[in-house]
Amino acid sequence: MLTTLKTAYTDTRAADLAWALGREPLPALASLDLELAGAKMQLRLLGASHQVLLEEERGSCSETVACIPGSSTPLPLGVAKRKGDWEYEFAARVEVLTPGSFAGRAQELLALVADHPHGLAGVFPGNPHAFTALLAHRHEGQVHWRTWHAYPQEGHLVATRTRVGVRVPTSQLSPSGM
Repeated sequence: MLTTLKTAYTDTRAADLAWALGREPLPALASLDLELAGAKMQLRLLGASHQVLLEEERGSCSETVACIPGSSTPLPLGVAKRKGDWEYEFAARVEVLTPGSFAGRAQELLALVADHPHGLAGVFPGNPHAFTALLAHRHEGQVHWRTWHAYPQEGHLVATRTRVGVRVPTSQLSPSGM
């Protein structure tokens, strides 16, 4: 689903993004409710980026990546947390692109997410390449999502990947450990 967000472009630098786990739902400009094999999910576009709410039989999870006033947790490159049988893994990277490359990458990502049944993308007014996009899926009993936060004025594209689910015992991993 692709939407034009009705708000000013508030998070203007990739460096302003912060990460939080377990926050209460924040006001959303657009949202998409999903059910992925028993997992209830809500993908949420905020005026300051994204929030994902996940609820399953064994528990719930809330991830927020946004410009959060007063937040002291900058966007980490990676996080791995375990709570009981659950595992949460998060990774982020910043792509630095030229203006021409940025426009092409933005169009590619928006096309990928816009028509996907588990995708939500919001374009900020004033710049067709200023957007936040989320895409979710379930694989081998775990829920995965990817997000993209575009900052065309500085040529930065922040990409994140998250995996949440029941811990896979070491004995079930492939011989390479992955």
